[in-house]
Amino acid sequence: MSGKRQSNQATDDREMILECKAAYLSVFDDIKDEIDSKEKLVQVLQQAGRNPTSRTISKYWKKSTDNLSFDDFVDICRKEPPTSVDDLMKAFRKIDLNGDGFLSVEELMKVLTTKGEKMSRSEVEKMINEVDEDGNGKLDYGEFCNMVMSTTEECKRKSLKMMERKERKKKKADKGKTELQTRHKFNESFTKDDIETGQMGSRRSLISIDDLPKPSPRARKDKPKASPSVKSTRLSEPQNLKEWTHVTSKGAFFFEEEEIVTHLYSLEIPDDTNVYITIQPTEIPGGGGVKPRNTVDTMLYLLRSRPDENGKYLVTFTEQRDSNGKYVLRCDLPAGKYQLIPFTTGCRFKQRASQPKKEAKIIENGKDETIVITKAFRKALEDIFHICDLDGNGYLSRDEFNWFNMRTSGEEIADDEWQVVEERVELKDGEITLNGFIQLNEMEAEDSEGDTDDLWMTLSSMGFNKALIIDELCTYKIDVYTENCDDAEFKVTGIESLAEKVEAEVCQSVIDKGKATPVKGMKDLVMYTYTSGTRAAIVFDNKSRSTVKMKVDCTKSKNCVSHRGDLEYVMDISSHSTMVAHHILPEDDSSEWVLHCTDTVLK
Repeated sequence: MSGKRQSNQATDDREMILECKAAYLSVFDDIKDEIDSKEKLVQVLQQAGRNPTSRTISKYWKKSTDNLSFDDFVDICRKEPPTSVDDLMKAFRKIDLNGDGFLSVEELMKVLTTKGEKMSRSEVEKMINEVDEDGNGKLDYGEFCNMVMSTTEECKRKSLKMMERKERKKKKADKGKTELQTRHKFNESFTKDDIETGQMGSRRSLISIDDLPKPSPRARKDKPKASPSVKSTRLSEPQNLKEWTHVTSKGAFFFEEEEIVTHLYSLEIPDDTNVYITIQPTEIPGGGGVKPRNTVDTMLYLLRSRPDENGKYLVTFTEQRDSNGKYVLRCDLPAGKYQLIPFTTGCRFKQRASQPKKEAKIIENGKDETIVITKAFRKALEDIFHICDLDGNGYLSRDEFNWFNMRTSGEEIADDEWQVVEERVELKDGEITLNGFIQLNEMEAEDSEGDTDDLWMTLSSMGFNKALIIDELCTYKIDVYTENCDDAEFKVTGIESLAEKVEAEVCQSVIDKGKATPVKGMKDLVMYTYTSGTRAAIVFDNKSRSTVKMKVDCTKSKNCVSHRGDLEYVMDISSHSTMVAHHILPEDDSSEWVLHCTDTVLK
């Protein structure tokens, strides 16, 4: 991706966050205030130009939801695009039977009070009275759509003005005090300054020219950092571990276009306890038992469900690793809710370079010209079944089948759809058997009438290439042991992008545990380097008010590989943001590796 496109995307994201903040402050006094009801969520989403349906709201406000933060609100806005003129016009054209661009008032009344998200008659009458100026009983919905969008833009402008007034008052009140820190960084593409003052894009009037860095090409070399070859490390396993309470789950890393996605987990412990948690890669089904020279790095980040008094979500992360690829963390945890996020650097788990030239056959004609699946496809489905059987009991629960469906189609299983499953396929104790899972896919193949696109979509999303070989999937197993807690709850909560979910915490872990080195000639730019016996990471923290372009060169390193694909990388670090330059792993685990890094500020 070009630097210009990245810059444009970052600008768009900053503008979106600015609009989110303005919408939030039009409903609440402070972005630290929380959304405490469905009604408030609807209100603030409408202020942000969204038009959420009840179904949309129920996705984000579940039965267990007590409140949502500003961070949560921004995430929702990223996932739910604002309503556009095209969206409105498409909806109206569906009920404009003669296509003349007009709707009768009675027809509109009937549709809006009986279909979809139903409105009351009085609400519809009020809306029609505002737009049917000549009283002819017809609505020019093209003009109406433009009026709606104009009103939306006007609301945005008023929200921005209101936010700016609040910011000026706040700044005046806080004059002479230390600038407040934001309680959470969203990602590298927007900044603390964006959150605190809303100064983005052309809104730079409060920035002094003296605050802008004056970069010039300077190079600074780090002393080479040597790490020993990976040996069979004895991990600090508790002696009485067999007496601890044990919960476990499987999971996997997948590719979604160019991003790595994975299962996410929640851990709820009702009592204070010592925990011992491990994650390790597992043998991929259908892999033939062949073990790769280097195992994929599978780590864990343990996060609080709410930030601590310093605004941090990160509790700890796995640092120890044995020669079989098992990563471990051990710590004391107070009672509460936590998130466990599996992580892989991308140094070894990579996308395929190309598809095989020959495509495997997945369906064929059976008796009576019916469509049946091939033996090769059946074997692939068996592998998928075992991948999705997260608790390893040999069956798929509704939740496990739901995660499979989310991964392959992006949709959750509705109650009526699950009822069909219960009626049509083999179950045991309410869970899908392997034979039942095969039956479901046989029915889909039969319904396809020879079109294999959807079947290949399922296979592709589960990591299979066109030869029915798994080459874009890494499976793992997580084991959680609690010493003083008998009823810990450990479950899958989603399948999401690592970049969106854990980027900030990865940077924070390197800052907390790494070595800080100020970049020469740069007042507010620091490089942090974290190294262990098995990996390294380089992160830059840019506290200045402008973007800095850096070249980070690790080409003189020995036996090293970067997640960037190249040991030399040029990056634009946004103001008041942190960014990973390189994740580094040894190219060969059995040999010594040495990290040697040079950073250069570019004009």
